[in-house]
Amino acid sequence: MYTPTTVNKQCYFCSQNTGYIDYKDTNTLKRFFSLQSKIYKPQKTGICASHQRRLALAIKRARYMALVPYTHLHTK
Repeated sequence: MYTPTTVNKQCYFCSQNTGYIDYKDTNTLKRFFSLQSKIYKPQKTGICASHQRRLALAIKRARYMALVPYTHLHTK
């Protein structure tokens, strides 16, 4: 049985040809942080470096605008 050691993931935003990551699109943003509201590493999600920086900024803006919670304790 063959198990690959490295999996080449393609950037989600590059494959969707997204120029701007919208902080108001919470469904897309929720894919990239955990239940404890920690932003996933790019190695786990497969996002390129430029989109990772834009994604982090969009998540931080959404948190500031109270569209997504800062922590899992703020969901109640």
